[in-house]
Amino acid sequence: MEAGILLPPPTSSSPLSPPTSSVILTQDELKKIAAYKAVEYVESGMVLGLGTGSTAKHAVDRIGELLKQGKLQNIVGIPTSKMTHEQALSLGIPLSDLDSHPVLDLAIDGADEVDPHLNLVKGRGGSLLREKMVEGACKKFVCIVDESKLVKHLGGSGLAMPVEIVPFCWKFTAKKLQDLFEYAGCVGKLRTYVENGKPFVTDNGNYIVDLYFQKDMGDLKAASDAILQLPGVVEHGMFLDMATTVIVAGELGITVKNK
Repeated sequence: MEAGILLPPPTSSSPLSPPTSSVILTQDELKKIAAYKAVEYVESGMVLGLGTGSTAKHAVDRIGELLKQGKLQNIVGIPTSKMTHEQALSLGIPLSDLDSHPVLDLAIDGADEVDPHLNLVKGRGGSLLREKMVEGACKKFVCIVDESKLVKHLGGSGLAMPVEIVPFCWKFTAKKLQDLFEYAGCVGKLRTYVENGKPFVTDNGNYIVDLYFQKDMGDLKAASDAILQLPGVVEHGMFLDMATTVIVAGELGITVKNK
């Protein structure tokens, strides 16, 4: 189900002001528009999953702003990363965890890719494991993206599909992952820090192997199962059948896609 939603006319107080004929919105401005729209789903008293990344950051900022204004009350946030934890604390958002709140009302997060069936690739920011744990415990998961994230099939952007792995014998695991998708022209690369070339380390102390596909990997459920069966794999960045709503911001306005 898909609905087009027109943006309101520009006003000095509107966070969703649309472009005029002489204004081209930046990618970050589009992300902010989608994030603000997603926060409209938040109600007082909710337990919220707080996403990680450049798009989700805008949503967390907005939640903090509404709490400060008194427009939202009794919110509890469950952060999906150390970075989001620090951001939420700085905004005065009360925090907890899955141990105390095993069922969440709503999560808001971004995505790196969205296919026509609302399957996602997430984790290019490195927080895929905690994101999947939190967003898998939600009654409703609202994903927010700009239109550049829409793909015909997962992996179709040619950018990374992350897999979190244990550091022990990581080359062995990376080779197994690459061989698994040889039919799709897959190349696996260990994620490293640009500044020093050392392995990127997740909040959980693990490494990430980024998989790059030249062709469609095919049956996503089968691909997911095959990855998770490999010893050494912790989790992958395909979020299959998890998003209940995807909000897409583009130059012409906002599109809301529902399951």
